[in-house]
Amino acid sequence: MNKRFRIVITILLVVFLGGIILYPKYKPFLAKKMKVQGSSQAGPPLRQQQQKLNVVGYLIVPSQMSELINSTGTLRPDEEVDLSFETSGKIVKINFIEGTSVKKGDLLAKMNDRPLQAQLEKATVQLKMAEAKEFRQRSLLDRDAISQESYDQIQTDVQSIKADINLIKARISETELRAPFDGYIGLRYLSEGSYATSSTKIAKLVKSIPIKIEFSISEKYASQLSVGYPITFSIVGIESDKIYNASVYAFDPRIDVPTRSISLRALYPNTDGELKPGRYAGITLELSKISNTISVPTEALIPEMEGEKVFVYRRGKADYINVTTGLRTESMIQITSGLKFGDTLLTTGIMQLRQNLPVVLDTVILNK
Repeated sequence: MNKRFRIVITILLVVFLGGIILYPKYKPFLAKKMKVQGSSQAGPPLRQQQQKLNVVGYLIVPSQMSELINSTGTLRPDEEVDLSFETSGKIVKINFIEGTSVKKGDLLAKMNDRPLQAQLEKATVQLKMAEAKEFRQRSLLDRDAISQESYDQIQTDVQSIKADINLIKARISETELRAPFDGYIGLRYLSEGSYATSSTKIAKLVKSIPIKIEFSISEKYASQLSVGYPITFSIVGIESDKIYNASVYAFDPRIDVPTRSISLRALYPNTDGELKPGRYAGITLELSKISNTISVPTEALIPEMEGEKVFVYRRGKADYINVTTGLRTESMIQITSGLKFGDTLLTTGIMQLRQNLPVVLDTVILNK
């Protein structure tokens, strides 16, 4: 057993020493072989780097762009008033039904006016007596039976009584509540028999035909708008595809300092009374329209320090193009130089694209 062990140890020592002696001779050969193997293993990744990138193209054709301003606004009545009496007294009659339409001049409510009616009756009798006396005095004056001064005095009395009658009638009219314009009357807040003063609210009268749209825009657009400028708007809660047309009729003369905006009002006919005051409206204004221009999706644009660029498809590769931009909308941007009609813009894989990188068009979208 010991003899066999010594033989094994001897063989291992001979092999080890032989390797040390022969290694310098075989070292160049081994290094060359490892280099060849390493290059053969690096082959597949290099070929993978040359694989083509699948992208989506966007064919550029003449298009139309519009510069739009979007804002929010509120519907407001054309006219609105809180109805109240001009004097104080007891309400003896209410002539309107809540939530119905009324006409201008309709008698809506009445206060107790008996004392005033009695005064009017008394003054009317006094006027008749004074006018009869004035008639007799005029006959005497024609015959020079009285002086001009006496006749002037009775004539003054007649005019004074007439003035008193007009004053009483004015006070009687203060006991009548009439509609100042056509509209719909709201809920009433008092009943017959209630005592009201000039500050007591009886009901609200609203005129919503036509209806106003109040909204604000940035001050920088104020110079581009004028009275009569058309707008479109939609109403939350009504079909989203239903668009209403109105026109601007007034501007606030001053700019709101905290928001740097200016308020406008537009008018919509609202002939059938469909729209109610107080509703929320989405406003759109078209400032300008450009025809036969180049527009591209905003996501295709790559901003850089020296400017903006895009990638287009040229002979199976991605081509780097510097562009100049113009009008912008929410999703599109106008290209004023750098692209031409017929180019195919690359809109996907933007971060992976490089100059002359081989690409394959999966889909081509037509710019409409």
